[in-house]
Amino acid sequence: MMRALRLHGDRDLRLDTVEPPPPPGPGQVQVRMKAMALNHIDVWGWRGMAFAKRNLPLAVGAEAVGEVAAIGPGVTRWKIGDRVAPYGAQTCGVCKACRQGRDNLCEDVRGVMGFHIDGFARDLANLDERLMVAVPDGISWEDAACGPITFSTVEHMLFDNAKLEAGETILVHAAGSGIGTVAVRIAKDLGCTVIATAGDDEKCAKATALGADHVVNYSTQNFPTVARRVTGKRGVDVVFEHVGTSTWSGSLLSLRMGGRLVTCGSTSGVSAETNLMMLFQRQLHLFGSFGAAMRNIADGYAKMARGILPVIDTVVPLERFTEGLERLESRRVFGKIVVTL
Repeated sequence: MMRALRLHGDRDLRLDTVEPPPPPGPGQVQVRMKAMALNHIDVWGWRGMAFAKRNLPLAVGAEAVGEVAAIGPGVTRWKIGDRVAPYGAQTCGVCKACRQGRDNLCEDVRGVMGFHIDGFARDLANLDERLMVAVPDGISWEDAACGPITFSTVEHMLFDNAKLEAGETILVHAAGSGIGTVAVRIAKDLGCTVIATAGDDEKCAKATALGADHVVNYSTQNFPTVARRVTGKRGVDVVFEHVGTSTWSGSLLSLRMGGRLVTCGSTSGVSAETNLMMLFQRQLHLFGSFGAAMRNIADGYAKMARGILPVIDTVVPLERFTEGLERLESRRVFGKIVVTL
């Protein structure tokens, strides 16, 4: 028997004892999970989001790493003991997007792990060989757990979409969040000037310690004013947006002529007004970004291997998974919450 943390209903998580999976089939590897990182998609699933079509009970957990425990017939890429990060979506592998390595644009994705279909909060899972990325030696399980979604999302946003370059100025919203902290560290490593926003003075101080050049408490300060002052009224080159309604108009005002805004979230609301005249007259570029490709995970691990590590807020065991969700939901977090198995 093995453990599986399963959602039975809205906010009803139970640590169940279940049958382990059978031996892995052709093209599969069996992974023994070591650590998971929590994301807002875990909170949404726990709350019971209406748009999630799924069958309960459902094993939760969307971002994880583990060790290969067994291999199925025909598997050639992996051996027992390899450290791996499973890709968090069940892509088809055969559509044009998949063949081109644009995994997050799969035309026939079967679901997101831990949200639509069983996720990684279980001791063992049989997974497709092709949906694995190697975890470099020397990276702790806790840090590595932040690679499959957190680092890869930032990589995809900053480089595939916004095309951030050395020497540019970037405005990073919610710098205390998991992706916000990573964005600050990656942008600073690239040689960018970073303006970071956070919701209270304590988080602002931590963002400064993280390396942000200018920090704005958006509860008491007007961040577009600060952005334009810092840049001599020119505006920033890139806005890293994932807050949504409450920051949208200010984010557009913060951009320079021809500036780029990339967004992957809408935690403060899904609808926002856009000044279309400003959009076309200032020739702004808006990018929607969702998920990442498997190569983005590998690129994130390459950065971890040379010392750009995630900020870990809290580490809890599997039995205290709900505590981690509650902490994330309350926004008391600075960085990532990691769950160990």
